[in-house]
Amino acid sequence: MASGPRIVAELGRPETPAETADRKAAASRAYRQSKTFRNLVAALLAIMAVVAVVYFGVPRGSLPDPEEADVAAAAQSASAAIGHPLLVPVVPENWRANSARLEGSMWRVVYAPPSGYVRVAQGVDADAGWATKVLGGFAPSGSVTIDGIAWDEYTIPAAARTDTVSYAISTTAGSDTVLIYGATDAATAAVAASGVTDQILTMREEKR
Repeated sequence: MASGPRIVAELGRPETPAETADRKAAASRAYRQSKTFRNLVAALLAIMAVVAVVYFGVPRGSLPDPEEADVAAAAQSASAAIGHPLLVPVVPENWRANSARLEGSMWRVVYAPPSGYVRVAQGVDADAGWATKVLGGFAPSGSVTIDGIAWDEYTIPAAARTDTVSYAISTTAGSDTVLIYGATDAATAAVAASGVTDQILTMREEKR
């Protein structure tokens, strides 16, 4: 048996064809909207699952530290190339040598002590103003004696620092100039200076 028109309780009468069409259209919209929301949730869950698989499933690890520089080997090679003796600093075991290379007429070794960094540079046949040029124009502010060797001392104020260099000392070694500088203090620089004392004295003797 065919059912009659749907009775609308609020109106107390059968709904009109227009009201029936509106009701079905509203129900259809609600269904589509709910279906779209469920699809969106499902898509988000799927994306989160993929991210979780990538994050937990792909092996991760820190990048290996770069290989420490072999200062003695680098100095031997560079010295043979230019026919001139180059310094091989003797430093504490916990000082890491990050680089050792010849840059034009300058031999430079960069160390990473427990704090900051220290560069030991040797200006081959350098002129009297070489150290000041390397330090960006700063002149000595005093002097200090380490293992019987007099060094010019440079204290660089924070407002004028470039490349984070805060302290430096320099002295002559034969026809060369040795400059120890970096983000360091007087005590740490003195350790580096002690590590080249014997070599500096030898170069001074050879010049006589």
